[in-house]
Amino acid sequence: MTSAPRALLAIDAGLATTTVSLIGRPAARWRLLGSLSVPAPAEPDAVAAIVVARVAAADRGLADRVDLDPAAVGELPRLTATTPAARSLAVIGASRRAANLLHDAATRTPWHVRAASPETHDPREMTDLALRPGVEALLIGCGDPPGPDERGALDDVAALAGAVARRRPELPIVLAGPIDRRRAWRDAIADAGGAIATDDPEAEPGASATPEGTARSVEGRILRAPAIRLRDGADEPLREILEGLLPRSDVARHTMVQAVISLADVLDLRIELLDVGLDGGLRVLASPGAADQGPSGVAVRTATGGLAPRVVDDRAVDEVLGWTTGSLDRHRMGDRLLDLRARPWADATGDGARLRLAAARAALTRLAAATTDLGMLPPPDLTIVAGGAFIAAPPRAVALAVSDTIRRTGATQVALDHARLLGPLGTIEDPDERRSVLAELVDDLLAPIGTVVVVAGATTGRRGGQRVGTLALAGDGSGPTVELHGGEVGFFDMPPGERAMATLEFRDAIRFGRRARRLTVPVSGGVGGLAVDLRDVPLRLPERRDRRRAALAQWNAEAWPGDDR
Repeated sequence: MTSAPRALLAIDAGLATTTVSLIGRPAARWRLLGSLSVPAPAEPDAVAAIVVARVAAADRGLADRVDLDPAAVGELPRLTATTPAARSLAVIGASRRAANLLHDAATRTPWHVRAASPETHDPREMTDLALRPGVEALLIGCGDPPGPDERGALDDVAALAGAVARRRPELPIVLAGPIDRRRAWRDAIADAGGAIATDDPEAEPGASATPEGTARSVEGRILRAPAIRLRDGADEPLREILEGLLPRSDVARHTMVQAVISLADVLDLRIELLDVGLDGGLRVLASPGAADQGPSGVAVRTATGGLAPRVVDDRAVDEVLGWTTGSLDRHRMGDRLLDLRARPWADATGDGARLRLAAARAALTRLAAATTDLGMLPPPDLTIVAGGAFIAAPPRAVALAVSDTIRRTGATQVALDHARLLGPLGTIEDPDERRSVLAELVDDLLAPIGTVVVVAGATTGRRGGQRVGTLALAGDGSGPTVELHGGEVGFFDMPPGERAMATLEFRDAIRFGRRARRLTVPVSGGVGGLAVDLRDVPLRLPERRDRRRAALAQWNAEAWPGDDR
């Protein structure tokens, strides 16, 4: 974007959907003129031609003001963000404990992870895992110093790493912990004609050394990472190394982070992004800049947050069944998930939309489990959801899905990245230019769903369904005081653009960041209105399948009429 075009294309090329948006500058600011999503893979120019033709047919004067020529679509400048398929990472630990620590850290990256250890797999199985053709990187490690449960198998694991380095010279290998200090590793890698990356001051002459906590590279494919220690659990250095093995320049879940950080600065709000794609998910928390520093954000990209798991096993089936109100058995649900993986756009309405939202709830649950550190932070002012599963669902059902899975007390406005613009806009490299474009597009960028208010402790000492308090709105949409019932979710009409102060009064003290009987919070409207959630935090669902379905059907009655089918 070095020149000043009057129109451009924003392309989000995902694994399930290709979305092409037309952005124009008919007057003093950028506007979203049109958008179209089609099943992937699709030729962006063909999709763009349809969008441009529709805009020109609807308003020829607008097309002229942005210099739009339907015959020259290929000449339009474009911002493109892509979503590649997740790659596979093999993890081998010197003990079950080490393998679990490495696995937990690796699942907080976009890699699909398979883990093994000498305690759970025999040498043949570990070798097969490391040499499997679909595996594109190997993470192998132990504690530092190695624990008693690791010492007996450490030389075998080190020798395995060296053997893999010889057999697959193209495979990136990450060593977490003092694997390269073992003689078994040195002997194996010396046979391959390689060098050694180490911190050991007693290492052989010629070994390279770099500061602790940074990646070491031998011929660009053997990297050294610090061991993960059980006490502090810090995994950021290892995650940075693993993510550094993946492309990042135009990958949507990387560029979306940049866009959200800039958007938080533009709106002066704390923003959370929850993105659920076909093969992975993303959670971002961004804060606006202060007087002495710029905006900041923390993000976790994980393959476990995908809508359709690669392996449809009993656990994956049960996770989705746990959020459904229908009568599908486990076998039919497994078939539906396999179909969803193979044909993401098939049967996308009706019961198919319900299935997708149930799968999205399961994905959000996994995403929350992988980001417990982010869940402990204060609730954001604005929560943005992104992903095709949220497009076909009613707005109230989307708000309820967020409230069901990302549970913490507080109030947050919920909005939808309906045109998948955050990824493409994040590819603008200049932060100031990116911020300027977002500031002009902010009114078109997000579709407001409404506000979700989550209160904990409203059912303490009382049976669910009984009156526990009242709600009053003061502002543009002032209305009568309404009753609130414990253990339920109440939805109230509040159109987009409307703002009010909500006053909630309770008989007993509740938790809303602090304990109180009366609280007042600002709320904003949306197509889904205002939702007041008085259920437990964390959400406790019945273990029996029939009772669980009944509870979900009751909560979904207003959010998605007819969901009890």
